[in-house]
Amino acid sequence: MTDLDDLRQHLLVAVEASAGLDALEAVRVDALGKQGRVTQLLKTLGGMTPEERQAQGPAIHALREAVTGAIASRKAHLEQAALEAQLASERVDMTLPAEVPLAGTVHPVSQVMDELAEIFADLGFAVASGPELETDWHNFGALNIPETHPARAMHDTFYLAGSGGGDPNDRETPRVLRTHTSPVQIRTMLQQKPPIRIIAPGRTYRSDSDATHTPMFHQVEGLVIDKGITLGHLKWTLETFLKAFFERDDIVLRLRPSYFPFTEPSAEVDVGYTLEKGKRVIGGSGGGWMEVLGSGMVHPKVIAACGLDPNEWQGFAFGCGIDRLAMLKYGMDDLRAFFDGDIRWLKHYGFASLDVPTLSGGVGA
Repeated sequence: MTDLDDLRQHLLVAVEASAGLDALEAVRVDALGKQGRVTQLLKTLGGMTPEERQAQGPAIHALREAVTGAIASRKAHLEQAALEAQLASERVDMTLPAEVPLAGTVHPVSQVMDELAEIFADLGFAVASGPELETDWHNFGALNIPETHPARAMHDTFYLAGSGGGDPNDRETPRVLRTHTSPVQIRTMLQQKPPIRIIAPGRTYRSDSDATHTPMFHQVEGLVIDKGITLGHLKWTLETFLKAFFERDDIVLRLRPSYFPFTEPSAEVDVGYTLEKGKRVIGGSGGGWMEVLGSGMVHPKVIAACGLDPNEWQGFAFGCGIDRLAMLKYGMDDLRAFFDGDIRWLKHYGFASLDVPTLSGGVGA
């Protein structure tokens, strides 16, 4: 008991002598931290006999309460003193004009990218990225797009100056601004062993410019490579993604047979919509169908080009425009406004910087 009294006196003196909050925190850790002296005494109670615990337990608990109370009282005193010192040293000139902070907003494209990353992370997908200046092989050759394919025409694609010739299978020299984020899929399959589950969002470039097309736009593509992958896995993934993105359970999909060089079979994915006050709203199918993305099973030639055995590994891929997703969800009607930099448009359609998308809180909150 004498030792407890000495410890109590020592700690109370240390608390009272603390000149600042940092010094007081050091005393608290020394007494009540995980390895503190009072904490160690409390831990000894478990190994005592009932008689010893009955004799010493109340004294040890009283020591803890006394130290805790002293620390709380000293902390309140120090905080009050610090506040008074701050108030005494600061002066505000009330005649000066008020400073209005500039409140920035998150661009809808950035917001949708965050939403996509959140949704697909919940489905087990990682986010992959790659260079925007690509080689002919990564952008076309590895994706089963031959030299005679229209996508390689100069009027469809931005080539770098002096890159018109050379070996189309050159895997080192950048020759073209990527026309899709599919090269990221190729690079991932070359660098990573299956199973693979990624999305590849980013900027892409094509020679288009009108109300619904811009020379630079944003695209997200998804890739899954594993064993036993089927169209059923693809359809379920797309349904789950679109339900989470549009925050509606009545999403109805229609897969139409299509053609892409890098998938076989290929399908355009339409989503049903309804008409509300003359506007198309995603959900249901009473109003018709709207194409939102392309998809399909990864072509065996693409898998083989990446050094994998298509008899062992299968996969699916899909892709859609991020700008178009933003237009459909948030009611924009002109893609060109996304890149005009009009502050009025950004204030109207922008998102508060602290509105972080979460599945539990609603990605569109």
